[in-house]
Order: sequence, then structure tokens, then C-alpha cells
Amino acid sequence: MRIDKFLKVSRLVKRRTVAKEMADQGRVKVNDRVVKSSYDVKLGDVIEIGFGTKQLKARVLDLRETTKKAEASDLYELIN
Repeated sequence: MRIDKFLKVSRLVKRRTVAKEMADQGRVKVNDRVVKSSYDVKLGDVIEIGFGTKQLKARVLDLRETTKKAEASDLYELIN
């Protein structure tokens, strides 16, 4: 699954277009490497997202094409 789609499905970012723009601007890292929006996410990847001054770090636990809002947080775990 592409990183922009994963960010949208997991609800870490509200819209896929915003996730794509963030990745293309270099504000998304996977395993300490800057990635483009077409990067293929794998289980266990550590994703870092830069929201201005706020940094978010999450580990991928599951990959699904769609998910309900209540189950979205099951796709990742936040880490410090």
C-alpha cells in the first residue's frame, strides 16, 4: 500500500491529497529515510510525520484497504 493511502486509511492525515503533498515536500520519513508518496509501506515500518513544529512517530501494525473510524488506530502504534 502506498504511504499516502496508508496515512489516509489510518486517519493519521485527514485527506490523501494532503498526505501526498506532505510526502512530496519531504515531511514524511520511513525508517529514517525521506520517502515519496509512492513508497510501498510494509508491516513494522516506522513512520515519522512532520506537522510544522509537531512530530508524530508511529509503527505500522496492519495494512488494510479500508477501515472504520473506530478501528483506524489498530493499524499503528504511536512511539516516542
